[in-house]
Amino acid sequence: MTGIPLFAHSNLDAVFAWNTDGPVSVGDYLADVRWLSEQLPAAGHLLNLCHDRYRFAVGFAAGLLRGMTSLQPSSQSAETFTRLQAEHPDLVCLCDGPSETLGLPRIDFPAIPTLRVRPQTSLTGDLTIPQISADHLAAILFTSGSTGLPQAQRKTWGKLVANGCAEAIALGLDRQPHAIVGTVPVQHSYGFESTFLLALHGGCAFWSGKPFYPQDIASALDAVPQPRLLVTTPFHLSALLSAGIDLPPVDKLLSATAALSTALASEAERRTGAPMLEIYGSTESGQLATRRTTEGAAWTLLPGVRLRQDGDETIACDGHVEGCVALSDLIELLPDRRFLLHGRQADLINIAGKRTSLAYLNHQLGAIPGVVDGAFFLPDDEDPDGITRLTAFVVAPDLSARQVTLALRQRIDALFLPRPLVLVDTLPRNSTGKLPRSELQALYADKVSHDGR
Repeated sequence: MTGIPLFAHSNLDAVFAWNTDGPVSVGDYLADVRWLSEQLPAAGHLLNLCHDRYRFAVGFAAGLLRGMTSLQPSSQSAETFTRLQAEHPDLVCLCDGPSETLGLPRIDFPAIPTLRVRPQTSLTGDLTIPQISADHLAAILFTSGSTGLPQAQRKTWGKLVANGCAEAIALGLDRQPHAIVGTVPVQHSYGFESTFLLALHGGCAFWSGKPFYPQDIASALDAVPQPRLLVTTPFHLSALLSAGIDLPPVDKLLSATAALSTALASEAERRTGAPMLEIYGSTESGQLATRRTTEGAAWTLLPGVRLRQDGDETIACDGHVEGCVALSDLIELLPDRRFLLHGRQADLINIAGKRTSLAYLNHQLGAIPGVVDGAFFLPDDEDPDGITRLTAFVVAPDLSARQVTLALRQRIDALFLPRPLVLVDTLPRNSTGKLPRSELQALYADKVSHDGR
């Protein structure tokens, strides 16, 4: 067995996390992990539903010590739980709040202050850093469902550690660790890699909460010391900047899950003075590349990973990638481990011989003054004439559908104008700001197909 330490920290007094009571040391974290591991079953699958990032971190590592595998679905719906139980009948839920678990076996996490004052029993003298087998199946992550049904992705401990190390090097955090505030859930791949793994094997510390509203984000940043890294999404970042509130100094910004416009990146850098970085990757491949958005379109690969092309298909391999993963994006390889991203294969649409992508159309829609949010959608069904109508859902409180359409006509070919363009109050984005295709299909069924338009 090749063992890899649970974390890279060698100083047990170093700060591992921050919560409302203050810093939590690496030694406290390790003690909490060992304590909780005694409450868990030996082996099996752990459905870690903890909302608090620190409790999730304790639960994940405690499960590792018991030889368990963490299940991290992108949704906590009844359908998801039913499917997971059918596939993993030995699963047990770890909860830190009133989560609905539909009768599944569950363990309720004790409050953190209880852990701080727990009796020092079997833990005394046992704070050596555990070794975990590199081949152990540590986690099963699930894709977001933005292009179809969520798919399970198996991650070994060795590859997860390599992922955290590679990201820390690419972002310069190995040379200067930062305090991380994340607006994204830790169960999802981006939040898991860029908050939790960066703490375990990148030497960083993280804020235990998951702030969503702008004032909450500002308060979380204020609660941790500099240098600070804000891990967010274009959706959350746009809302934060639009709120116009004062922010504590931020030293780095990191975004993923959707395309970040140069305009938003420039605004973020102007407001904070921090470099605006992006991470590219997928749940299937893990993180693959990074770039500073305002410095150009090219991405640079993370250490160790490699891309190769087979016709129009690009395949990620080596480094922390589990096997060979075919990417769903159109990619143009450049010298010096760089590449250009030209959108998703599934985003391409062809109308009357002309091609474009949904990503391009969404970018043009979002650039219209007064449009708060918006997305083009190509439905599955066809009208009685056998024609699939390109649709757009738009949040624009002060504009009419005709005004948005006229503005779009100035930006895109008339062939790609949506028919219909539907004004809505909000879009059904998930907690990482993505738009699952199933949600858009449901919105289409509710707003369009039932109207017979």
